[in-house]
Amino acid sequence: MSLRTYVYGDGFNLFYRALKGRPYKWLDLMALVRRILRPHCQILRIKYFTALVLPNPREPAKHINQQTYIRAIETFIPEVEVYYGRFLEMKKGLPLLNPTPTSQVAEVVRMEEKDSDVNLGVHLVFDACQNLYIVEL
Repeated sequence: MSLRTYVYGDGFNLFYRALKGRPYKWLDLMALVRRILRPHCQILRIKYFTALVLPNPREPAKHINQQTYIRAIETFIPEVEVYYGRFLEMKKGLPLLNPTPTSQVAEVVRMEEKDSDVNLGVHLVFDACQNLYIVEL
């Protein structure tokens, strides 16, 4: 008996928890999923949720590398579907490492990913309601 299986992946967390700072960037999502799941799981979809990295003068190739990776997984893994959130620019006051009597905080611009995790949750629930995959308890 094979189990209809959908896989939901948060690309942002996958990169920052599993790949950042390591030499391996070209993760074969299908190979990873097959290694994790039981052999009788029939992988119907891999839904990959991410936000497009914005061009950055400190890391000029970062957004190109991400777009290349997304094209590669979409091209070579037919089960992959990519869904996009967005980045939101946020200004925050953060404490200085070495504060002075006149300056305690620095205002910085931070980019925060938005919507990818929400999109993932909505797809998970919607697909379950459509009975697209088997829930094994």
